[in-house]
Amino acid sequence: MNIAYSTQKDFTSQQALDLYASVGWSAYTNDLPKLLRAISKSSLVISAWHGEELVGLIRTLTDSETIAYIQDILVKPAYQGKGIGDELMSRLLNNLPEIRQIVLMTDAGDENIRLHAWYQTHGFQPYDDLGVTGFAIFNF
Repeated sequence: MNIAYSTQKDFTSQQALDLYASVGWSAYTNDLPKLLRAISKSSLVISAWHGEELVGLIRTLTDSETIAYIQDILVKPAYQGKGIGDELMSRLLNNLPEIRQIVLMTDAGDENIRLHAWYQTHGFQPYDDLGVTGFAIFNF
């Protein structure tokens, strides 16, 4: 399978909808124009393409000096397990070599244990292991 990677931020509404809907991220797909604006305003976006099909994406917000926040990483289910997520993460981390803090937030729960372990293979550690804690405000 030939997967191409790009840092373009211009996706059609349908490409974004297909990708985010494929993993059930309806909070994003409920307001597609907002999602497209968020992607376009992200500091770094790396996408994975199989021909004209958007099959994966990672995006981050960063000051390019001290902190980067990984907002999204997703791969269509039909393409999972083929190294695309690993490649997206590696490309992103290679673009942030001098950043002191690279953080992300993901859902807790037993259904995500495999995903948590995957993050750890890329060097991420749970906050508790680092002796720090996190706080958030969610406006649902």
